[in-house]
Amino acid sequence: MRVVVQRVMASSVTVDGEIAGKIGQGLTLLVGIAPTDTAAELSWMARKCLDLRLFPSLGSDGQRPAQEGHRWDLSVRDIQGEILVVSQFTLYGDCRKGRRPSFDGAAPPAQAEALYNDFVSLLHTSGLRVETGKFGAMMQVKIHNDGPVTLLLEREAPA
Repeated sequence: MRVVVQRVMASSVTVDGEIAGKIGQGLTLLVGIAPTDTAAELSWMARKCLDLRLFPSLGSDGQRPAQEGHRWDLSVRDIQGEILVVSQFTLYGDCRKGRRPSFDGAAPPAQAEALYNDFVSLLHTSGLRVETGKFGAMMQVKIHNDGPVTLLLEREAPA
């Protein structure tokens, strides 16, 4: 499983000209599913995304970071942020050979959709607002990255 985590001020996803999901401050998660992914990878990834300390502590004014140097002490849970989850099979695109990516490393659509939905359900258990795009659709994603902070998380099933 691969997830691109972006700390955002706001983010939205549009499908067929209609907003499918929209959030304020929090995380945008671009999610790729591998054919070997199981509930163990989903659970690990959901916990990691919810608990990563990606947000600075706030000062006494409640606005600015508590200290210069941008120490990250708070998770999306801690700030009661929002999460936008977007399926992204292209995270498994292999561009090592030729000029056209191969997506053989991505899970087949039916399997990926079921696991993606399970991942979203795990995030919902946090009590945070979780929005999504539409699995398999052509989507336009607007990301107002904060920082910018962008991380790649990977969790492969044991062989």
